[in-house]
Amino acid sequence: LSKGADSSERVLVTMRWGLIPSWFKKDDPCKMPFNTSNCRSDTMLTKSSYKGPLLKGKRCVVLADGFYEWQQQDGGKQPYFIYFPQTTNQTAETEEGDEWKGWRLLTMAGIFDCWEPPGGGDALYTYTIITVDASKDVSFIHHMPAILDGEEAVRKWLDFAEVPTQEAVKLIQPTENIAFHPVSTIVNSVRNDIPECLAPVELGAQKQVKTTASSKAMASWLKSSKEASPKKRENEVPRWTSQFIHNPSPKKTSAGVLQQWLGKAAEPAAKRRKV
Repeated sequence: LSKGADSSERVLVTMRWGLIPSWFKKDDPCKMPFNTSNCRSDTMLTKSSYKGPLLKGKRCVVLADGFYEWQQQDGGKQPYFIYFPQTTNQTAETEEGDEWKGWRLLTMAGIFDCWEPPGGGDALYTYTIITVDASKDVSFIHHMPAILDGEEAVRKWLDFAEVPTQEAVKLIQPTENIAFHPVSTIVNSVRNDIPECLAPVELGAQKQVKTTASSKAMASWLKSSKEASPKKRENEVPRWTSQFIHNPSPKKTSAGVLQQWLGKAAEPAAKRRKV
């Protein structure tokens, strides 16, 4: 956190997933001996990697379309896409000035830290996603991201000066306000990064996916995204190793909703990088 920072100001920055604590002494962050992509809520105030930055107010919100989880079934593991319930009356302005009927991004609670190479060099900002016990609606999984549901929860989690740690951690709890549907097993390969990864599928010949407002919004969003996005070449397909989604929405839609979420006009690049 920079000196004199306004705790109510929201800044959108790029960070590396997998927290590297500031006290890590190796010369290469890849030498971190354990996985810090996810942080269990019941240990975040006991493990030094998370307790230190958390007590210093280094709280962040991780934005994503949603995340995948797998349910064990007789025929193997069935993937599901989990996200916020969607409505068709949300609107936002895109960079081109067109009205976009919205996609509500998932807002997940995270902790970040700043690591500097012992021998000197650029500082590296990294983060971890806090996880909690799954809600009863998705009881087939053990843990899920700690989702901040609503503007007030997001505001309290980010405002490190006005909301102390002990009050902020009360926001970390399971939420019932989620939607989910089964998706194709093509998501099992990290090489696949196409709209079909999010599309609802049928489970069994006689069982239909339940049509809801969220699934209708999903279908409309997937259709517009596919039409607006050029096909990626093989070497451009991102790869990841954890179950939470890394890739953002298509540029046109993401830019509009992120700007709306930040609640301010575009800032100079130098200011946006401030943490």
